[in-house]
Amino acid sequence: MGDTAAGWLQVAALVAALALSYRPLGGHLARVLTTERHGRVERLVYRLGGVNGDVDQRWPVYLRSLLAFALVSTLFLYAFLRLQNHLLLSLGRPPVPADLAFNTAASFVTNTNWQAYSGESAMGHLVQMAGLAVQNFTSAAVGIAVVAALIRGFTRRKTDRVGNFWVDLTRLVLRVLLPIAFVFAIVLVAAGVLQNFHGAQEVATLTGGHQGLPGGPVASQEAIKELGTNGGGFFNANSAHPFENPSGLTNLIEIYLMLVIPFALPRTFGVMVGDHRQGYALVAVMVVLWAASVALVTVNELYRVSSPAGHAAGAMLEGKETRLGIWGSALFAVSTTLTSCGAANSSHDSYTPGGGGMTVFNMMLGEIAPGGTGSGLYGLLILAVVAVFVAGLMVGRTPEYLGKKLRGQEMRFASLYILTTPALVLVGAGLAMAFPGERAAMLNPGAHGFTEVLYALTSSANNNGSAFAGLSADTVWYNTALGIVMLLGRFLPMVFVLALAGSLARQQPVPVTAGTLPTHRPQFVGLLTGVILIVVGLTYFPALALGPLAEGLR
Repeated sequence: MGDTAAGWLQVAALVAALALSYRPLGGHLARVLTTERHGRVERLVYRLGGVNGDVDQRWPVYLRSLLAFALVSTLFLYAFLRLQNHLLLSLGRPPVPADLAFNTAASFVTNTNWQAYSGESAMGHLVQMAGLAVQNFTSAAVGIAVVAALIRGFTRRKTDRVGNFWVDLTRLVLRVLLPIAFVFAIVLVAAGVLQNFHGAQEVATLTGGHQGLPGGPVASQEAIKELGTNGGGFFNANSAHPFENPSGLTNLIEIYLMLVIPFALPRTFGVMVGDHRQGYALVAVMVVLWAASVALVTVNELYRVSSPAGHAAGAMLEGKETRLGIWGSALFAVSTTLTSCGAANSSHDSYTPGGGGMTVFNMMLGEIAPGGTGSGLYGLLILAVVAVFVAGLMVGRTPEYLGKKLRGQEMRFASLYILTTPALVLVGAGLAMAFPGERAAMLNPGAHGFTEVLYALTSSANNNGSAFAGLSADTVWYNTALGIVMLLGRFLPMVFVLALAGSLARQQPVPVTAGTLPTHRPQFVGLLTGVILIVVGLTYFPALALGPLAEGLR
């Protein structure tokens, strides 16, 4: 079978698997988020935490609970990293330096998983399992909890309650993330992913020398790393390492895991608002943007090669694993940057200007196609609110979405959400380029070097975690600055989302009239897609023109 046929086959298999998962997983998530019954283990967790699971919270209380949990998680993980040399299974690793520990703690708590360290040489097994992997579960659950609160804002009327954060968090971990991750960890072990508690084992090579092969509980972390759109790799090479991703089969499984929950959440939305067509409209927007990005990156890496060596080779294989090929690498790169996963099975720094530029643009979209676990859907719903508002202005009517009026207060929250991430990216990139020491961290000069910096800030602010590997980011300035950007990029938007949820929940729904904009038809899909592209294009075009666009035109 040729590479092209094999590439189309894996895309078709992925789409089919996601389509088959859409209804059952989306329905299951809706039941988890709406049922009034608590499991025995859940009741025990509530009792230990002093939580009344039968009482919903107002949005400020929901937000305070979320921020308190994030603060405790950050402090706990920071202490874990600083004290790892005193822990079991430390493998003799020294404590993580203070600036790097702050960066790593902020990274994993915010679902970013940016890694300025080499996992196999910096972290012991207990830190990987009880520190980093635990945050992979909880940070993913926090994202879904926030979008659940926003959906309740659309469905509830004349109330100040949007749910109970502790109930949502516990249920999502116990009923969704743990069972799926457990099953797929076993699948990955069967497919050849490493799972043991060994340290580095010395083996003889074919040439008569010796090499140390690292071990560890990789498959169990790999499953939730992809399922929770976290992305932090057990090894420095991440999903390009054969112990994490040994074959084309595991590559396809990992792509499926990072996409399955974000693509299923529109079904959850449709079930919870009582109109499946609304979910179909949102997932259609996700599919259109994802498919367009896959096509553009794949074509750029296969055909639009800007170097004579690339033309002679027939494609751009630099920075890619030959066992995965162009198709498997491009499909992974698009999926990881359109979600907040950030895992990598190839070096995005080695992509063509068009292919590498698309990975940056994917994150600049706000990672909504399909986005991170929860964060993708609430980002898309914010943009849907903006699209409805724009349509209302065109016809001179007060805009309404799902029976809720979009007044000045709601639009302020939506506008602040949209402006937060670009402000962090552009201000941060400007500061990095203003300081000589930070400019010196770029491996490449000119437009490509600027793209490395722009990619790092975009990845951090959007809680993605992938990187252009040419940037030497393990410095005090970058560790501190990117850690702050990650925290602000995660929790500031959540403030505005929950405030919007509370504002919508207090409203009395208005009846549908002849002037109500239908938000389930293809016209709205096109309008929402256009608004997304225009908002991103107008915001980031100058920065893109200085980076990947300038490099591609050179």
